[in-house]
Amino acid sequence: MYRPRIIPCLLLKDLGLVKTIKFKHPSYIGDPMNAINIFNKKKADELIFLDIMATSENRSINSELVSRMGEECMMPFAVGGGIRSMKDIETLFKAGAEKVVINSEALLNPSLIETASKHYGSQSIVISIDVKKKIFGGYLIYGKRGKKATNYDLIDYLKIIENYGAGEVFINAIDKDGTYSGYDINLIKIVSNQVKIPVIACGGAGSIHDFKPAINEGRASAVAAGSIFVYHGAKRAVLINYPTSEEKIELFKI
Repeated sequence: MYRPRIIPCLLLKDLGLVKTIKFKHPSYIGDPMNAINIFNKKKADELIFLDIMATSENRSINSELVSRMGEECMMPFAVGGGIRSMKDIETLFKAGAEKVVINSEALLNPSLIETASKHYGSQSIVISIDVKKKIFGGYLIYGKRGKKATNYDLIDYLKIIENYGAGEVFINAIDKDGTYSGYDINLIKIVSNQVKIPVIACGGAGSIHDFKPAINEGRASAVAAGSIFVYHGAKRAVLINYPTSEEKIELFKI
């Protein structure tokens, strides 16, 4: 029976793992390879790695690191950060990534989605959308790791990326990031209602119990989270964790 995927979203800075709050103040978590080994043992469904400095430094995520990840990961994994061209995408797939996550370049050059999806298959192309709530309602799409607002209407942009061949949408609520305040269910609903492709919801999970409303009410296909998979307790002690098979069964009532 189908069960929604539960995906740790892991942020990279200077080849180390970090965690942010509202896309700011990155705190060092540890070595990504150690995290991969732990998630292997815990049988994570999938992993997403995003290099949060790549775009601002005018480069793509480090392919040598991706290659090391590919040697260690026992589950599918996606990588993103600074991807601008077919050459970048080719390099990352050759390094072992199963999927690539494209954000800022898709805003500037959506035809890259079409070219990549036709060449590698749409299932391997994930389009990430970072949004903030507007003061008087609605959402603004941001590029450049949440630093630059765009003029795109969210619904229009969703139609654009789907028409160009995106395989999945990774929707990230900037103001929810690292807050433990729960997902933005309204945002997830809007996205899920507009596209037929799978939607990965991210931003705000405070516990595994936040997954269910994102799936049942928001109709997300998968849930991603960062803080709850790398921290433990009120003092946010670093502890890589992931729900057990029993917890996942209970959570989604398979």
